Amino acid sequence: MAQDIPVDARRSIPAVAFSIRTARAQGPGGQHVNRTESKVQMLFDPRKVEWIDEGTRLRLIALAGRNVDAEGCILVVSQEYREQGRNLDEVKQKLVELIKRASARPKRRIATKPSRAAKARRVDEKKQRARTKAGRSRVSRDD
Repeated sequence: MAQDIPVDARRSIPAVAFSIRTARAQGPGGQHVNRTESKVQMLFDPRKVEWIDEGTRLRLIALAGRNVDAEGCILVVSQEYREQGRNLDEVKQKLVELIKRASARPKRRIATKPSRAAKARRVDEKKQRARTKAGRSRVSRDD
């Protein structure tokens, strides 16, 4: 049976919120890769974790991108290592990092306007640039 995954000192992901499957991994490994299931797939349902609020859940889904199914479950996969245990640790670490990134609320942007002096500086720079370019035009013979 799967165990809870600690996120930090106060919070952990309960075992009922995820399921783990193994499969045959792609890549190098010779004959050994054809006999062992070292790839680990974790299906995580953030709705089953009571401390994940709706905003965090939506940020989780956005961060997961295309690894989200129709029910809102997130698929985390690792097949980097040849050992199933290392891939399992990698999947757990990926999930914890994803949750930590989603837990950080983005700062609200405070709309600001340019000052009157900044507007005047911008207009003056535009006029100076226009005078510079006007001075590059062809000179007529009358002058």
